[in-house]
Amino acid sequence: MNLQKMLSLTRQVIDSYQLIESNDRIAVGISGGKDSLTLLYILSKLRHFYPIPFQLEAITVDLGFSGMDYGEIRRFCQQLQIPYTVISTQIGPIVFEERKEAHPCSLCAKMRRGALNQKARELGCTKIAYAHHQDDYVETLLMSLFFEGRFYTFSPYTYIDGIDLAVIRPFLKVTEGNIKGFTKKYELPVVKNLCPADHTTRREEMKYLLSELKKKYPGVTNRLLHAAEFGAIEDWEKMKARIK
Repeated sequence: MNLQKMLSLTRQVIDSYQLIESNDRIAVGISGGKDSLTLLYILSKLRHFYPIPFQLEAITVDLGFSGMDYGEIRRFCQQLQIPYTVISTQIGPIVFEERKEAHPCSLCAKMRRGALNQKARELGCTKIAYAHHQDDYVETLLMSLFFEGRFYTFSPYTYIDGIDLAVIRPFLKVTEGNIKGFTKKYELPVVKNLCPADHTTRREEMKYLLSELKKKYPGVTNRLLHAAEFGAIEDWEKMKARIK
């Protein structure tokens, strides 16, 4: 997928749900993976012509795994003229060595969000942008149904009570396949994930299930997303009430 098409899909979501407001300072959480780097690149290009002015900050939460090198990402951010901050933590050793979590993703994500939120506020940010794409939305919906017994997935806009930050997810219309092609085409500096749980999580199981559903039932992703948007999920209802 080329830059123009990716910008179009992203802007459709930003405009539809009013994800960007005047003079927003948006922190983009950078894991080093293809999704977050693509989002940073797209938002960096969008800010040059979007009618509402906004600024960007790139933030990486370093989990403390040895061997991680963010040099290429730092150079990438310099090229885009975006300030880049790396937060040093010991989240990885805490989750995997001290706590020895059987299902580490939930605790790890909670700790990463806390570190990212705190730094975003310190930098004067008003919003945090996550690179959850269309497949992530649906995989989260399936996980909620199968493992929690509830109908839920995150929404494109969520206000976080207590810390005066909003989370935006502009890739609702972008698929994982779109991002893979884009990353390759524009040679983004993807960093290998050193997490011991990579490719062994419940989300990976849902990713495989969704791929099988897509083969058998064409259009199933769009139908599930439609169900989420109009299924009275609290976060989606709050978002819709905000833009009326």
